[in-house]
Amino acid sequence: MAVLELTDKPFFADKNRAFWNLHSAGWAGAVILRAASGIAQGQPVSFLVPILISAVTGYSITLLLSVIYRFLIDQRPVITWSLTFVSVSLATLGYAYLDVWVLQTIRDGVDETPFAQLWLAAIYINSVLLAAWSALYYAINYFVRAEEQADQMMRLEAQATSAQLTMLRYQLNPHFLFNTLNSISTLVLLKQTEQANAMLSRLSSFLRFTLINEAAAKVPLTQEIETLKLYLDIEKMRFEERLRTYFIIEPAVENALVPSLLLQPLVENAIKYAVTPKEEGADISVTAQLVGQRVRITVSDTGPGLQPGQQDHSLSTGVGMANTRERLSQAYGDDQRFEHYVKAGGGFEVLLELPYQNRVIAGEDNQAGAQQQGMISA
Repeated sequence: MAVLELTDKPFFADKNRAFWNLHSAGWAGAVILRAASGIAQGQPVSFLVPILISAVTGYSITLLLSVIYRFLIDQRPVITWSLTFVSVSLATLGYAYLDVWVLQTIRDGVDETPFAQLWLAAIYINSVLLAAWSALYYAINYFVRAEEQADQMMRLEAQATSAQLTMLRYQLNPHFLFNTLNSISTLVLLKQTEQANAMLSRLSSFLRFTLINEAAAKVPLTQEIETLKLYLDIEKMRFEERLRTYFIIEPAVENALVPSLLLQPLVENAIKYAVTPKEEGADISVTAQLVGQRVRITVSDTGPGLQPGQQDHSLSTGVGMANTRERLSQAYGDDQRFEHYVKAGGGFEVLLELPYQNRVIAGEDNQAGAQQQGMISA
């Protein structure tokens, strides 16, 4: 048995087809309405003939009007409405004349009503009909154009947002490359070629990994953590045992989608203000957990925090924190949370809270994964 497939294709996706469907359905409805009214008044079946002829005439006249309106709709309002009024008036006079002529021809000798009287009555009825058709034509076309403009505006806004996210994302690589290339240059000057080669190799892996994804794309949190570990492998060659990292990622959020390279500037900020100033270095922890329907991510360190009289280092990084805040705003609007503060026991912490978005993976039991907790160690 054949199955009728329903599609999500909009009715006005094909405007030409939509016009013919509406035009035909409208005139068919007019015929049915007039026929039902005549039958209810006890008219003979023969009265259907002039009704059908009148409908065919009106169908043809409104087709001519549609051609005229297609030209007028793009003109200035005063031209559009004045010429539309003239067109409807002329069409009404011709339509009424043809209706009365057909009626008197078919019913010759039956109806003794003067031609002028019938013509005036037909003018009234047909003027209402053509005016209503014209109003619907313009209303539907203006509606369709408004929808198209709204869709175009949404596409432009999406493109603008994507472009801004791309710009923000591409700010990160030059910022990071500057520090890394400086370190490599230092190793070369110190003739530590093995370490310089190792750092170059890891830098190549990191860049290859990050360039796979589109700048404005969102990636699973596990992939973001792997990218972050590649970055930390490079930084550990600079700081060695002074840089100690810990990751606590709940399985429930491993596949949660986040903007790519979201955490790297936060960790870079922690390295700059927690690890670098202290001779013994510092611990940097990244945790992620599911809180209701939101993903909460924290990046914290055991550095000196904010000392008395010291400028808030979250505002002095130029790119890092400001970049992250702006990317979250572009990606989620107000549906996100970004906070940073000095911990009571010392150190600095940044908290992110994002709506949970999951990339569905075939065969994966997300409910079972949400019941478990695990740790991924660097």
